[in-house]
Amino acid sequence: MADPSSYRPQPGQVPDSPGVYRFRDEHRRVIYVGKAKSLRQRLANYFQDLAGLHPRTATMVTTAASVEWTVVSTEVEALQLEYSWIKEFDPRFNVKYRDDKSYPSLAVTLGEQYPRVQVMRGPKKKGVRYFGPYAHAWAIRETVDLMLRVFPVRTCSAGVFKRSAQIGRPCLLGYIGKCSAPCVGRISPEDHRELAEDFCDFMAGRTGAYLSRLEKQMHEAAEEMEYEKAARLRDDIGALRRAMEKNAVVLADATDADLIAVAEDELEAAVQIFHVRGGRVRGQRGWVTDKVEAVDTAGLVEHALQQLYGEESGESVPKEVLVPALPEDAPALTEWLAGRRGSQVSLRVPQRGDKKALMETVHRNAQQSLALHKTKRASDLTTRSRALEEIAEALELDSAPLRIECFDISHLQGDDVVASMVVFEDGLARKSEYRRFQVKSFAGQDDVRSMHEVVSRRFRRYLQEKLKTGEWTPEDGDEPLAEDDGRPKRFAYPPQLVVVDGGQPQVAAARRALDELGIDDVAVCGLAKRLEEVWLPGESDPVVLPRTSEGLYLLQRVRDEAHRFAIQYQRSKRGKRLKAGPLDEVPGLGESRRQALVKHFGSVKKLRQATIDQICEVPGIGRKTAEAVAAALAQVAPAAPAVNTATGEIMEDETPAPAGTTSERGTSHDRS
Repeated sequence: MADPSSYRPQPGQVPDSPGVYRFRDEHRRVIYVGKAKSLRQRLANYFQDLAGLHPRTATMVTTAASVEWTVVSTEVEALQLEYSWIKEFDPRFNVKYRDDKSYPSLAVTLGEQYPRVQVMRGPKKKGVRYFGPYAHAWAIRETVDLMLRVFPVRTCSAGVFKRSAQIGRPCLLGYIGKCSAPCVGRISPEDHRELAEDFCDFMAGRTGAYLSRLEKQMHEAAEEMEYEKAARLRDDIGALRRAMEKNAVVLADATDADLIAVAEDELEAAVQIFHVRGGRVRGQRGWVTDKVEAVDTAGLVEHALQQLYGEESGESVPKEVLVPALPEDAPALTEWLAGRRGSQVSLRVPQRGDKKALMETVHRNAQQSLALHKTKRASDLTTRSRALEEIAEALELDSAPLRIECFDISHLQGDDVVASMVVFEDGLARKSEYRRFQVKSFAGQDDVRSMHEVVSRRFRRYLQEKLKTGEWTPEDGDEPLAEDDGRPKRFAYPPQLVVVDGGQPQVAAARRALDELGIDDVAVCGLAKRLEEVWLPGESDPVVLPRTSEGLYLLQRVRDEAHRFAIQYQRSKRGKRLKAGPLDEVPGLGESRRQALVKHFGSVKKLRQATIDQICEVPGIGRKTAEAVAAALAQVAPAAPAVNTATGEIMEDETPAPAGTTSERGTSHDRS
């Protein structure tokens, strides 16, 4: 690990001008490429105290052994050079988007004498006009099949075209009217090119004028009693309308835009792009990336724009690019996009209307893409086995931890202190064995004492179950918890590993709780969220797992699930506490009449000031009920609106997840 001060440039050596910089490791490999409006200011940020740097940035600067830079004239030049170097050196600490699959595009080879319509994948080629990308190749073929009736452009390969020209007979498509057969001279090269250009115009969204022209020709043919021609034009119009229906209208006619959305967590990010041409969604694509550098949403957007338009031809850049957040160098990016397009480009965040609604749809697709990626990664048996083996090796366990339990504490400024316990077996969540705890020994923001209490209670239940089977004899002073009738006896299964959400203090508290109970065959570790470091009891330094480690990924999933489950429970408790009011205690007063009272008077405060006769004026409220309401309000003093105090609500000790409970992510936790 290098000391950044050993290769820090001398003061005044770095110019105060735009440029691109490269960090190299001890083997002279480029590990990070970045650009800056001011090289002096940007590089100075990397050489401050390591404690003040983001953990990923700190890892990069301690891996590097040297830094070099290149001065350019403008920010746009810096953007172009940065993209070129990232493509050339493939630095390990730069965000690298990877396609989750290969997307096909509809291509028209306008550079050939007889343009050809075909499905293409891979890098873009000069002289070819692209539409898409599409999600599936069959969707392109269906669209082309419908449009060849109106635009009989060549679709055959060069070999088939040459063979047909030699023998003087067209292929099958030429005989059935879906190819104009330029191979045998049925159409001139100029007329065939005009057909191909009309095909491109229609695919680009300029549909209204063409359909109007066909309809006019159809009516003229009918008036001249050329009914066969009119019927053929009618069928052509129908075929084109069916082709158009395959793409939903989402924006105003003639709108050309790309919408980019990002879904991210601490480890990964997914990007989804919708290509809208002529107001219709013409294509969709997406990427997933590991967040190997300290980057926010705006930074991810900037990388996505470079990836999307870095190698595209100018005609692929639309008039509008809609993003969830503007990058730091938005003016330079806008200028760069305009240079690639050859005309002005609008880069902005949609604020209202149809474009904002469509952006929300794109964002939902990005979220689903990220969730699907994580599900595939978590459900793979080989990956889970490797993750458990890596955890066992890193923590020096005798065997892979087949059962992992994770604890997390949640509260709101010391109120409603609760805890969660989630269970993973063989690397998969065992939601039927999740448990919730209410911390009752004290109130406050002491997570360490809360963790000690919760771990003690969980493992006392474990010892209690062992006592019933004769496997454990309590020592003096050990009092097992009383049995609760009807509660599932699932605490009898001990984990091989206990994970706590936190660092050294929380880990020490959990280990102390186990030691007090005489349990020495359960390993303990903690995962500190900010640095993603694994802490072990009694160790002054954490265990640092590689960012690509499947073991670290599994520990993070376990920790995040415990955090989510604890927050869900804490919010439900807070909601019940805040919802309760003096009107809830009035016998015979249901929800509808409570709402009617509050709506009639405007607030509970004004209702408290009303007389019994005034309360009786509310429809459905009799005098007896009005007296009960007045009496209930008179017994309760008005509460200050900003005060959230605990109500002392009595809860069960350890509560399994209720059946059918829907979490924030839509997950159902079944009762044991």
